[in-house]
Order: sequence, then structure tokens, then C-alpha cells
Amino acid sequence: MNKLGSVFIVAAILLATVSLSFYRGDNLNFNSKAEQDTLHNYQDGDYSGQSRSMYIDEPYWGSIRFTLKNGQYTGISFIIRDSSLHEKFDSIYEKHFQGNDLYIQQCRNDWKGVQTYPKILIEIQDISKVDATTGATWSYNIFKASVKDALTKAVKDCQ
Repeated sequence: MNKLGSVFIVAAILLATVSLSFYRGDNLNFNSKAEQDTLHNYQDGDYSGQSRSMYIDEPYWGSIRFTLKNGQYTGISFIIRDSSLHEKFDSIYEKHFQGNDLYIQQCRNDWKGVQTYPKILIEIQDISKVDATTGATWSYNIFKASVKDALTKAVKDCQ
């Protein structure tokens, strides 16, 4: 068999493999079943999750609690904790940045995100479709990671 024929066979095998993977859903680029945000894959119940911030030099982590009922998110509560100050991130957290207008505005944006993301998730019912609020990507990343952690506990055994 010549070199061109070998290349053609390898290309055909790769194409068949990619097609099979696409058919099985492997192309979704999810890291786990929990990231496949189709609620029919999850058991109804009460779930909680925590996230350690992706900013490893910061002491923040998120905590979420929600209920899945009839395949719908309900009753979502979400907080961010500052473990170095032993307090919750809230509307007055900006007090730690007096005189730094940039950080004060960032705190306000992120507080808006902490309040808004649970409402958006209840409305949209799909974590992959919740977008970051302008200026609040820090709280968005923590929220999304917390939801994903909770969903790992809710995955139905599909076997």
C-alpha cells in the first residue's frame, strides 16, 4: 500500500472515531456528568456545594444551597465567605477598602452578582447559560463553581 493510501485510511479511522464520539455526546467538552446541565440527569433533593476560589492567593470561598424539584432549581441561597476575616461578603464588605474607590466599586459589583446569580439561575434553569454580570466575574466564578460542586452530588446513576 502506498503512503497516500495509508494516510487516507488513518484519516477515515479518525473521522469515524470523531463521528462516533459526536454521536455519543463526547464532544460536549464537559469535565463530568455534573457539568452537563440538563436537570433531567439529576435527582430531586436538597443539595449544597462549596467552592474554593480560583484565586488561590485569596481566602474566599462560596457556599450554595438549592433544591431540585421536578427537574427545576428552587430555593437557591448563595454566600461568599472570607476565611481570613471570618465574615460573609455582603453589602458592607467594602468597608475594608476605604479610600480605594476601585475596590469599593468592585465590591459593589460583586455584591450585585451574589444577589443576582441565584435569581438568574432560577429563571434560566441552566448554569451553563448564566452569564457574568458586568464587573462581577469574581463572584460569578465562585457561584458557578459552587453550583457545579453541588450538582456532582445530584447526578442520577444512569447505569
